[in-house]
Amino acid sequence: FMNPTALSESIQLAVAPVFLLTAVAGMIGAMTQRLARVIDRARVIHKELGVSSMSDSVRLAYEVELKNIAKRGRFINVAMIFLVLCALMIGLTVLELFFAETSGGKLMVSAFVLYTFVAGIGSFIFALISLLIEVLIASYSIRWKPHQ
Repeated sequence: FMNPTALSESIQLAVAPVFLLTAVAGMIGAMTQRLARVIDRARVIHKELGVSSMSDSVRLAYEVELKNIAKRGRFINVAMIFLVLCALMIGLTVLELFFAETSGGKLMVSAFVLYTFVAGIGSFIFALISLLIEVLIASYSIRWKPHQ
């Protein structure tokens, strides 16, 4: 049988990475909102481009904006992929830590725990880089003057 103190310690050890999962869940929510706004704006632009009484300069500006929106959508999708991968890796890390502690009675962590944790953190970093690129594209593509 397992010592209650050892079980308590193993649960604490395994649950520590769950805080990272909370951050990942928050980021997934934020990225989902950003993607929804990108999709909504693309729909508006597509509708506007269907209007035939539009000057060539406005049409060109809309087409440029649509290209920027497509880029933003791709980076959001990349960030979401990395966030989900991060969540999977951190979830595996939690399971490995818990099973290593409870099965042997003392911590016998394999190298696999290191790999899944590092992969999770790496995925989180790549997601943050993708988010940064998407935000930069969004901020640099703003047209501050009205169309003529």
